[in-house]
Amino acid sequence: MRGLKQYLKSEITGWKRWEVAWLMFATAVILGLSLYWGEGIIGLVAALTGVWCVILTGKGKRSSFLFGLVNAALYAVIAFSAKYYGEVMLNVLYYLPMGVVGWFAWKKHMNDDTGEVVKKCLPLKKGIVVYAITGVAIFLYGLLLAKLGGKLPYVDSMSTVVSVVAQVLSIWRLTEQWVLWIIVDVVTVIMWGVDFANGGESIATLAMWSIYLVNAIIMFVRWYREASRNSAKAAEQVGEAAEG
Repeated sequence: MRGLKQYLKSEITGWKRWEVAWLMFATAVILGLSLYWGEGIIGLVAALTGVWCVILTGKGKRSSFLFGLVNAALYAVIAFSAKYYGEVMLNVLYYLPMGVVGWFAWKKHMNDDTGEVVKKCLPLKKGIVVYAITGVAIFLYGLLLAKLGGKLPYVDSMSTVVSVVAQVLSIWRLTEQWVLWIIVDVVTVIMWGVDFANGGESIATLAMWSIYLVNAIIMFVRWYREASRNSAKAAEQVGEAAEG
């Protein structure tokens, strides 16, 4: 019971006014558009939990993984009905189990003072290798989706593969995840925009991904600044230890 109280306390610690305002605004947009367009309950809950997940991830709160699990399950249902098979496999076979992994991985690296996970940056050489492998994987997976008869296979592949890599970087608490999430969000907004223009009804899903995009840009700046401060602080401590 004490552990639960400590966890809940850490989740509500350290929120700035603009962060609370952003969370409320994103929630209001999803609710407003969903009610206006008559969105179904599955689409509405998937959109809300998805938005809460990415904002809480940006805030560095572990509860992001709990909302992410709900979102992954429901979004898979929506993607299946739209024939985005890559999205279905991504959520069922990857996001669900990785959400559990992330929950425990972040637990070991929480800042007790801020209630947030400690952020890091990826070394340049490792980043280049990661991006190169990602590019090859996008092409190969696109071939597979095309043979399965999926819609927009290479766009679907890019969204899927980059999401896989970005989720790994997220679990490793790396700032570079947000660059990849921006790419994913741009591609996926286009994908669901095409679906909606062709008669699709999930406006909440399109709104969700649009908010994801804005959030990824905001959080990249936030994480980069904090990771840079952490790196500078670590270097300073190493220097002081060497002098001592």
